[in-house]
Amino acid sequence: MQYNYDEIIKYIKEIKDAVSAGRYRIEINKKRQKNTELFRDYLISEEKCREILLSLEVNDFCEILHNEHEGFEHELLYVFGKEVRLLQRFGEEEELLSLYIKFNKLFNRYVIVISFHKQEYPLVYAFK
Repeated sequence: MQYNYDEIIKYIKEIKDAVSAGRYRIEINKKRQKNTELFRDYLISEEKCREILLSLEVNDFCEILHNEHEGFEHELLYVFGKEVRLLQRFGEEEELLSLYIKFNKLFNRYVIVISFHKQEYPLVYAFK
C-alpha cells in the first residue's frame, strides 16, 4: 500500500488536536494485556503518555491496517513506532524503549489508542 506523506501529516495533526483537547483514551483492558504490561513494568504517567503522543512525527509512521474485528472492517488503524526513555518500575535507570502505537481515529474526532506497548518485532517505517 502506498502512503501519501501529506495525508499522514494531516492525520498526525488530527491526532494531536484530539489528544490536546482530551478527546482520546488508551485501551487498558483484558484484551489489551500488552498495554497493561507497559504500565505495570514502567513508571509512566498520564502526562508522559500525552507527551509521547504529542511528539509523534511523520517519520514515526509505519503502516495502515484494516480492523480485523467483525463489523469494524471499514475502520483504518494507523501504526507508529516511537523510541522513548522510561524508568523501569523496579529499576534505577531509564531505559530506551521502542513503542508500538496503533490508533483508531473515529469520525467524531475522538481517538482510541488501541496499542501502546513495547514493540515485539522491528517495525518498517514508511518515510525513513
